[in-house]
Amino acid sequence: MGEGTVWTGRRMPRLEDPKLVRGRGAFVDDLMPEGTLHVAVVRSPHAHARILRIEAARARGAPGVVAVVTADDLSLPPVPAEGLRGAKLAPHPTLARGVVRYVGEPVAAVVAASRAQAEDAAALVEVAYEPLEAVTDPQEALHDRVLVHPELRTNVAYRRQVRAGDPDGAFAQAYRVVRATIRQQRVAAIPMETRGVLASWDGALGLLTVWSSTQVPHDLRDALADALGLEANRIRVVAPDVGGGFGAKLNTYPEEVLVAELSRRLGRPVKWVESRRENLVATAQGRSQAGEFEVACDPRGRILAIRARLVADIGAYTLATTVDIPALTVRVLTGPYAIDHVQAEVAEVYTHKTPTGAYRGAGRPEATFYLERLVDLVAAELRLDAAVVRRRNLLPKSAFPYRSPTGARYDSGDYRKALRVLLDRAGYRELRRQQAQLRAQGRYLGIGLSCYVEVCTFGWETARVRVAPDGSAVVFTGTSPHGQGGATGLAQVAADRLGIPPDRVQVVHGDTLAVASGMGTAGSRTLVVGGSAVLRAADKVRRKMQRIAAHLLEASVRDVELRDGVFAVRGSERTVTVAAVAEAAYQASRLPEGLTPGLEEEGTFVVEQATAPFGAHLCVVEVDPETGEVDVLRYVSVDDCGVVVNPLLVEGQIQGGVVQAMGQALLEEVAYDPAGQPLVATLADYPVPRAVHAPAIEMHRTVTPSPTNPLGAKGVGEAGTIGATPAFANAVLDALRTFGVLHLDTPLRPERVWRAIREGRAWG
Repeated sequence: MGEGTVWTGRRMPRLEDPKLVRGRGAFVDDLMPEGTLHVAVVRSPHAHARILRIEAARARGAPGVVAVVTADDLSLPPVPAEGLRGAKLAPHPTLARGVVRYVGEPVAAVVAASRAQAEDAAALVEVAYEPLEAVTDPQEALHDRVLVHPELRTNVAYRRQVRAGDPDGAFAQAYRVVRATIRQQRVAAIPMETRGVLASWDGALGLLTVWSSTQVPHDLRDALADALGLEANRIRVVAPDVGGGFGAKLNTYPEEVLVAELSRRLGRPVKWVESRRENLVATAQGRSQAGEFEVACDPRGRILAIRARLVADIGAYTLATTVDIPALTVRVLTGPYAIDHVQAEVAEVYTHKTPTGAYRGAGRPEATFYLERLVDLVAAELRLDAAVVRRRNLLPKSAFPYRSPTGARYDSGDYRKALRVLLDRAGYRELRRQQAQLRAQGRYLGIGLSCYVEVCTFGWETARVRVAPDGSAVVFTGTSPHGQGGATGLAQVAADRLGIPPDRVQVVHGDTLAVASGMGTAGSRTLVVGGSAVLRAADKVRRKMQRIAAHLLEASVRDVELRDGVFAVRGSERTVTVAAVAEAAYQASRLPEGLTPGLEEEGTFVVEQATAPFGAHLCVVEVDPETGEVDVLRYVSVDDCGVVVNPLLVEGQIQGGVVQAMGQALLEEVAYDPAGQPLVATLADYPVPRAVHAPAIEMHRTVTPSPTNPLGAKGVGEAGTIGATPAFANAVLDALRTFGVLHLDTPLRPERVWRAIREGRAWG
């Protein structure tokens, strides 16, 4: 960070928190312009059906109803979708036309004076359906017997194949070949705040303002411009306080287009806020992959080659993040290990289910889970310690910068050190000794390990930094934090460069009128990309302040330095405060020749290479063989996210990610019956970890700066989910090995664990 670094690395409380803990936040549902109308959405009860007719007369006559609309009333195009080159896209319709393809698909919308009136009237809309056969099994969908989109002539939306090295030769020379089929269930993001959107059309000016609980306000602005036929500069999108996203709010959804168009048609503010049931059936879901694997290894546990055939269930339509995620799984399949020979493919298939998309980690947790389960299976096959097998396969420090055989690039790392620190801090040898002792007493401890690497950060980012005459500062950023504490981190970066305390730095984000362009928050990019842009903008401001200070002090610019909030002439006692320089900056008569009044500059940072955070996690559980209950006794993590701006923010991200991973490993699943009916519709059906379940996490770090950005940071937002999911699963299965159980698919709920123990005892 250079001269004057004071705030970087400091454990500082979040600047965002006082407002939120006092209940003074402003979320979409808190916003209520005068005359606001409310929308209720009529959704399909069928996974696949033909719409025969929609009768809305009773609904139109209900109290408070202003309008009832169907696809025929709006004539809107599908929601703009994105996808990899060659993908067969099926964009999501704003309202279903002719056919519905998943339970929860929007069919009609009711607009009324209150939310209750809209919901009551929506229940009066009668839709006649002709049920059609649904395909819900992705393996069955591969055969194209029932087509989700007949016009595409296949259910396969996209295929990616990777072949590197000589996998056939490696398998021919292998000492052992380990085979496994591993499935990862569908999961829901469950943000504390569900989706919501409020739109207000100003007919006099021809301007549309949209408030949305989104992670990507600029992307939403551009998507709305495409869908509504408006110029982007006629649309302002604001992301107010956002109560979590986890990737699910990266997409543009049909409700956002619908509400915006309704406001334009009716000339009044229109709002829709998702219920929890809608969130569980209609918001993009995550994971939902399965793979068949073969691993070739030598007698010492060195992995020579991997073969993988993956099938990803992407649901009924393609949203903004649907297609990219499974392809990313293949790209990072070798993880932190020196595996030279790979043959892998993924087929992404349409089914009659809710669309999938990014969920915290987005493709990388899937790859890490597969790989870490396979490493444990290799260790079990060869009767080697799981830590030993990992150490023998990890890339050495000398390998960096590294390009994996699947094309992933890693900037810097010391993977063996992270594992070494983990084993030392956890007391690994003692844990194994305790495990053996307790098994002799009829108690079943499991110790799970996981090593991970995450490829993250992408795109570009802009920032604008302004120092006001009173010596305070404002940072404008195109990133859009939604609970991670990003504003605090960006304020610390600016504070170091400007000599202004962070609590005097305001961060403005999530408003396309205030910041013309930006890529939002995803992929652990906020600090690395957004922070680097802020750093560059702040450096420009600092250089101008330094020139002004030199002029005021009658000194050479080369002799002036910034320290402790003052500009000082080296070797003398002459100083001028930052506040005094800021005041002078707005007075033309006090400026050196050639400078214009004001202190405001822009900065841009373009990602030329992704960063690669990494780490190693360990979990200890005890399994009760009589009930299948899993008790998490201990959790230890070592994570390396490069240079740390604020340890408190890093720890918060790790803790949150580990608990979400615990949910996937032990509790959560969005299940469907064969007809495509979701079996979860409330949080009573979909258990998520609560505070009482969360383990106390012993967090440690190593620091390997990234050479790819001026901060040296790598990102940390997704590390917990990537590293922790296999650690939990490996711990449970380590405990079950005594019963002959080598693998179980997640979630490892008590009933599933109990049955596996019973079957293992029967076969034993």
